[in-house]
Amino acid sequence: MTNAQSILQRAACALVLGLLAACASERQAPPPAPSSPTTSVAQADVRLAAVAAERAAIEANFAAREAVCYDKFFVNNCLDEAKERRRSALAVQRAIEIEAEHFKRQFKVEERDRQMAEAEVRYREEEARAAAAPPAPPKTPTAVPPPRPSPVAKRMARHTAKVQQDAAREAADAPKRAANAAAYEERRRKSEEKQKEVAQRKADREAKRVKAEQEKAAGKPAQ
Repeated sequence: MTNAQSILQRAACALVLGLLAACASERQAPPPAPSSPTTSVAQADVRLAAVAAERAAIEANFAAREAVCYDKFFVNNCLDEAKERRRSALAVQRAIEIEAEHFKRQFKVEERDRQMAEAEVRYREEEARAAAAPPAPPKTPTAVPPPRPSPVAKRMARHTAKVQQDAAREAADAPKRAANAAAYEERRRKSEEKQKEVAQRKADREAKRVKAEQEKAAGKPAQ
C-alpha cells in the first residue's frame, strides 16, 4: 500500500467517524412523560390547547430535520432517527390528550347524574309535602288527573334516545373513516418509499464520488 493510499484511507475513516459523532451529538433528550392527572375542566382545556400547539411544533421540527438529513452521508439512519423521535413525541402528546378528554367526559357524566339526583330529591320532597298537607274541603267530584311523571324518567328517556342516535351515526360513519385511514396510510407509505429511494440514490452517488477520488489519488483511472 502506498503512502497516498494509506493517508486517503485514514482520512476516509476520520470522515466517517466525524459524521457518526455529528449524528450522535444531535440526539435530543427523550420527551417528557405525561403530566399529572387533570383535576378540572379548565385545566383539561388548557392541556388540549397545548397538545395542539405541541403537535404543530413536532411536525415542523420533523420537517426541518428531514431537510437536514438529505445533506448527510448516512441519510437513511438520520431519517429513521428523526421519524422515531417524532413518533415518541406524538405518543406523549396523545397520552395527555386522552387523559384530558377522559376527564371532561367523566366530569360531564358526573354533573348530569348530580343534577338528576337533585331533581329527584326535590320531586320526592314535593310529593311528601303534598301528602302531609291537610285534605282540602270536598269539591264537586272531578276526574282524577293521572300522576305526574318523574322528571328523572323524562331526562333518562331523552338521554337514552340521544345515545342511540349517536351510536347509529357512529356506525354509519365507520366505513368512511376506515377508508380515509387506509388512504392516508397508503399515501404515507408511498411517501416514505420515495424518500428512501431518493436517499439511496444520493448515497450511491456520494459513494461513487468518494471511490473516484480515492482511485484518482492512488493514481488509478476512474471507472
